[in-house]
This record gives sequence, C-alpha cells and structure tokens, in this order.
Amino acid sequence: MSLNATPASERIHIGIFGKRNAGKSSLINALTGQNLAIVSDVSGTTTDPVYKAMELLPLGPVVLIDTPGIDDEGELGKLRVKKSYQVLNKTDIVLLVCSAVEGITEEEQKLLKQIEKKQIPCILVMNKADLLEECQKGQQFKERAENAASVRGQKIPVLWVSAAKNLQIRELKEKIASGIEQKKPEYPLVEDLLEMGDFAVLVVPIDKAAPKGRLILPQQQTIRGVLEAGATAVVVRDDELCDTLQNLGKKPKLVITDSQVFGKVAKEISSDVMLTSFSILFARYKGELEVQVRGAKALDHLKNGDKVLICEGCTHHRQCGDIGTEKLPNWIRKYTGQEIEFTSGTEFPMDLSEYRMIIHCGGCMLNEREMKYRIACAQDAGIPITNYGVAIAYMNGILKRSVEVFPEIWKTL
Repeated sequence: MSLNATPASERIHIGIFGKRNAGKSSLINALTGQNLAIVSDVSGTTTDPVYKAMELLPLGPVVLIDTPGIDDEGELGKLRVKKSYQVLNKTDIVLLVCSAVEGITEEEQKLLKQIEKKQIPCILVMNKADLLEECQKGQQFKERAENAASVRGQKIPVLWVSAAKNLQIRELKEKIASGIEQKKPEYPLVEDLLEMGDFAVLVVPIDKAAPKGRLILPQQQTIRGVLEAGATAVVVRDDELCDTLQNLGKKPKLVITDSQVFGKVAKEISSDVMLTSFSILFARYKGELEVQVRGAKALDHLKNGDKVLICEGCTHHRQCGDIGTEKLPNWIRKYTGQEIEFTSGTEFPMDLSEYRMIIHCGGCMLNEREMKYRIACAQDAGIPITNYGVAIAYMNGILKRSVEVFPEIWKTL
C-alpha cells in the first residue's frame, strides 16, 4: 500500500440499509456513477455486507457498505439481517433506503430505533420517487417528507430520490457531507510526541505473516505520522537495533517497537530514551488507552479454567509463529503458570459473559467507532479488556516505562 493511500479504517463509513428491493444497490451505483453493485429485480441479491472503498465528492475517501435486506426471511435470512445490524457498529452515517411507494414500514422503524440508540447520523432516502407524481408537487412533497422525518420523534433529513432516474442524487451527496461531523481523532497517532528534527527509531521484525515486499499497516501509518511531525523515521530490524543506535550519532527521542520483541528491545535501549509500541500507540489513537492499561492487570487474577478471548479485527493467513494464536497464548500461559482456554475470531461476540478477560489486537483495520464499540461492550459486561502491546508490556514488567510518553496515563500506574 502506498503511504499516500487512505486505509479503509481511516475513511468515512457510509452504511446503506433498507429492505430487499428498496434499491440499495441501485443507489450505490447512482452515488458513484459506476456499476459497482449488482442490481436485480430478484429479492435478496445482496447476501452479505459488501465494502467498497472509493472517493466520493465532496466527501473524499469513503467506504460504502451495501447491506443485506433487513426484512430477509428464513433461518439464513435471519443471519443476514443480523449481519446488517452488526454493520451499524462501524457506520459513521446511515442511509436508510425506503420505497417511496410503500413508505416507512415496521422493519425500518425497528432499525431507526437502533440507529437512535447508537447515536449514528442518519438520512432517510425515499427511493423510487419517480413512481409518485405527488412528490413532484411542491407542498405535497414537503408534507410527505415531514411525516416520514418524524418517525423517531425528532426531525431527520429526508430526500426523495430516484436512483433509476438520477433524481436528487447530487443533493443526497451534499446532504451526506453536511450530515457528517468531520471530527479529528481525540489523539493523533504519534505526531504530538515528536518535534521537528527529532529521531524516532521504529523496530520492525521481519514477520512471516506480513505480505512480502511491504510493511504492515500500523508501521506504514506510524512512519507517515513521524514524517508529519517533521521528524526522521529510522526503520530497523530487531537484530540491527544496537548497531543502529551506535551509528546514529545521537540518542533517538522515541523508540517504537513491534510488540513481539518488546522485552528484547527494552533491554537494548537506555532508560532515558522513551519507549512504546505500535500497538500502544493504536490503543490511544483508536480506543481508550487508560481502560486497556487497567485491563492488563486482570492477567494477575486469572484462574485455572478461565477463558480469555483473543480477538483480532481482521482476517489474515495464519502461519507458524502467529502472534495471536501462538506467541501471545504461550506468553500468557507462561506468565500465569496455568492452562487457559483461548479463542479468536474476526467478529466480536454478542455475549461476552463466558470470558474473564479480552485481549484485542491494535485495531489498525477497524475504524474508531467500531473499536470504541467493542471496548464499550466489554465495559458494559464488566470484562477487563486490553490489547496485545499493553498485555505484552505488562507481562515483561515494562508497562509503566512503555506509557511514560503519555504522562496522564503514566501517573495512574
């Protein structure tokens, strides 16, 4: 991936929801001006959420999510509906596509309640408006829109469109842009930790699971953050660290390491050099670092038979030495001295009651909304949650040093 490319996790996520044959896929094609989604008169053409990363003016980089119909039927249909509802957890703005001929139905009202509960911006898109002559007649158009917009007890934007006739599509794009609060993350990734002229050393082991010929996403984003701060990024393998530090001529301001070699790197750098990991940086950037630092302490209280959820936010080909399924479980077993049952998966469980602790990946492939949703689910269930880097630093006895770069967190330890 190019350093100039916007990863999906940093893009605005626009979820397209609605009943079967409401015209969701047609709307995506109209919004993009391309035949990106399969359109058919047969109900249930979209059977799984489909993600399409693209540029959508005037917004810029976005991910459009085409979801299965919320009125799907049968046992398989229920699973598809469940997947649609799960998409809400990562959606920055919802386009609820309704048939202008049918109006608001029970299924759509149910979804609107969930949208309101999760406080997601929403636009009600009344599609197939070309089939209603009334919607083109001034006052009647306004009355229909006002009635539809009050289904939640409050006003939400409503547009009467026709994906087939390209009616009010430009207006819908403008409404989407105005409906999204373009807020920056609470914390930058690394830019506030460095100044112009600083050196930052990034320790990157050659990971068998990483795609050949390129760095993994957290490393790419961190390098970009270092450059944005006007600092210099020096990238080395873990077995080259000592020689590199000697050859630099001056001490680096910050060393950022892959979690897998946290303990080794900590022994090789002097105590007056700040140390942290990619995973800890992402815990602050995407989630709640203080919550995850507190959560790591649960490692001291695990008992025989306790189940720990090791959760990853993406799918990748697992090879020998995989950190999530091999290295981390082995380190935890060694630390606790007891055998613990582990599980992992790309979908966050709805029921967390069987777990005594959750250890999550850095979440580089998840957007901020979904990462914070997962943390909130754990907190609501009373389950301690931490992430790979925080847990590994804790087990190596270097967590306090690893968060020294964040004084507000450091002083809590």
